Amino acid sequence: MLKEALASADAVAAQLAAPEPVARVAAALRERERQVALTVARGSSDHAASYFAGLAMSVAGVPVASLPMSIATLQQAPLKVQHQFALGFSQSGKSPDLVDTMKALRHAGALTAAAVNVADSPLSEASEFTLPLLAGPELSVAATKSYVAMLAISAQLVAHWNGNTALLHALESLPDALRAAGALDWSKAVEVLAGADQMMVIGRGLSLAIAQESALKLKETSGIQAEAFSSAEVRHGPMEIIDSEYPLLVFAPRGPTQEGLLKLASDMRERGARVLLAAPDDIAERDLPLVTTADPLLDPIAAIVSFYVMAASLAQARGRNPDAPRHLKKVTETH
Repeated sequence: MLKEALASADAVAAQLAAPEPVARVAAALRERERQVALTVARGSSDHAASYFAGLAMSVAGVPVASLPMSIATLQQAPLKVQHQFALGFSQSGKSPDLVDTMKALRHAGALTAAAVNVADSPLSEASEFTLPLLAGPELSVAATKSYVAMLAISAQLVAHWNGNTALLHALESLPDALRAAGALDWSKAVEVLAGADQMMVIGRGLSLAIAQESALKLKETSGIQAEAFSSAEVRHGPMEIIDSEYPLLVFAPRGPTQEGLLKLASDMRERGARVLLAAPDDIAERDLPLVTTADPLLDPIAAIVSFYVMAASLAQARGRNPDAPRHLKKVTETH
C-alpha cells in the first residue's frame, strides 16, 4: 500500500505525457451541449466520481449524479439519457453490474467513457471511450495509486472539456506536489488513532471526496468504524455523538469551504474532541500539514497521498497488514 501510494505521482506523470484519450473525450463532449452527467462506480472509485462531480459542477456548470447500478441492471429502468454523458470509474473494469450499466447507458444513447486501470477490460469494451489510468499493476487490496489516478484524470477531463487553461497548466506540476505530499509528517495522526474504535472524517466541497475515501481506508486497513460527513451535514445530527476524546479528522484545504471546516474544528475542540486538523501551513491551528498545489482545485489530490502514507503506518501500529485486509479481495464482482 505504501509503495503504491508513493508511486501515484508517476501514474499522474504518465497520464500528463499521453493526453490524447482525455482530449478525444473532451472534444466529443464539446460537440453537443450536455445538460447532465452520470457517474457509475463503487467503493474508492465512487469517491473519485464524487471529486469529478464536484469539479464538473463548479468548473463546467454541468449537474452530475451518481447512478445506482441496480436501477439499470435489476430494475431495467427506461433511462432517458440520450446525448448525456456517463462516466464509469474502476480499477479492474470487471464488475458485472458496472459493465452492464454502462452497456445499458450506451444503448440508451448516452456518450459513455470508462476511467479504468486495465485498458482491455470488459468495462472498456462496454464504453465508447476509454480513459486509461496508467497506474500500472496495483497489488495491494486497498486501492491507492489507482484512486489518485482517477482524481487526476477527472481534473484533466474537466479542464479540457471547459477549456480551462489555468487548470491545465497547474496540472503540469501535480506530480511534484504529490511527491512532496508523500513526504509530509503525519505521525501525530498515528499516535491519536492507534487506539481508536470509531471516528469521523470531515470534508466539504471537493475535500468531501477524500474524506469519504479516508473513512473507507480506515475501515479497510485499520478496522476503525470511520464515517465521512460534510462539515455542514454533520451539524444536522451526527455531531451529537462527538464528545470528549472523540477522534475527528478534518480536511481543510484552500477554497471557499475552508472557513466552515475551520469553524467546525474549533467548535469540536471546545467540546473536548480529539481533533486532527489537516490544513496548509498558513493555518496556525493545524495539526497535520497539507501541500498546496498550483491550483486549489487540485489540493485534495495531494491531501489524500499524505493520508495514504499515514494510513499504512497506522494499520501496522494496530497490528494489521494494510496490503491484505482480512476479509477483502482485490477485485469485487457484484451483480
